[in-house]
Amino acid sequence: QVQLRQSGEASVQPGGSTRLSCVASEQQIYSSHCMAWLRQAPGKEREWVAALDSDGTSSYSTSGKGRFTISRDRAKATLYLQMDNLEPEDTAIYYCAAHRDPDCAYIGDTLPASEFPFWGQGTRVTVSA
Repeated sequence: QVQLRQSGEASVQPGGSTRLSCVASEQQIYSSHCMAWLRQAPGKEREWVAALDSDGTSSYSTSGKGRFTISRDRAKATLYLQMDNLEPEDTAIYYCAAHRDPDCAYIGDTLPASEFPFWGQGTRVTVSA
């Protein structure tokens, strides 16, 4: 059973930056699973923001493109999400997750949360002045 452990809560001012991390219990998870960051804001459905296929190909949703960067350090078994120029609308709980396949499968611009069998515990990110 793969376990994902995320970094702690973050509070950031608008326009600021923060980096989330997610440590996997197994290094080889990156060879067999697409990894992604998803978020859920109060009263909204969970949505993906960034994904990284097993071959290193990254993808971003409209919300994440241009401001967020997903990366990994295989040696540390760690997935990262660098978030820049944050806005109050980015306030949410962020989850790292492992997809069931090596490559994430998109339906249009959507990456369904149901495709991810393994989840981190979530990291609350608050963007406010």
